[in-house]
Amino acid sequence: MRGNTIRRIFVTFIIIAPILTYSDCKKQARCGCGKDVLFDLTGTSSYIYFTDGSTISAMTVGDMYSTYIFCNPSEMFPKLANDKSGDILQLTGQVYWDCNYVYQSSSSSYQSVYKTYDIQVTDLSLNLYGKKKPGSDAHLNSATPQN
Repeated sequence: MRGNTIRRIFVTFIIIAPILTYSDCKKQARCGCGKDVLFDLTGTSSYIYFTDGSTISAMTVGDMYSTYIFCNPSEMFPKLANDKSGDILQLTGQVYWDCNYVYQSSSSSYQSVYKTYDIQVTDLSLNLYGKKKPGSDAHLNSATPQN
C-alpha cells in the first residue's frame, strides 16, 4: 500500500513539475520606430529606393527578402541629393519590426519569407572601397601637374 502511494505522488510530481517550472511568458517585441531594437545595421551595402520626397526604403545586397522602411526620411533626403533611386549606399541604423508586417503575419497562419522592418537611419554613405573621399580641390589623376 505504501509503495502504491509513493508511486502516485511520484507520477503526480512528474505531471505538475513542468507546469511549476514554466512560470513566465516570453515577451513579444513591440513594433514601430523607437520601440524594441531587433538588431543594428552598420555600413551594410543596400539598394536605396525613394520617390517624391516622402518615403525611402532599402533592400540589403544579398537579402532581397527583407525591406527596410526609413523612420526618418526627411533627415536623409539631403544626403540623397546626388544619388538616384536604386543606387547602392552604405546603411547604418537601428532596426525595428514594422507594425503592418507584424499585424498581417499574426493574423495569417502562413509565415512569409518576405519581412518588413523599420529602420532609424543614423548614416548613409557612399562606398568608396577603402579610398578616402577626395576634397573639392584635389586632382583625381596624380599624373596631372599641379600649379
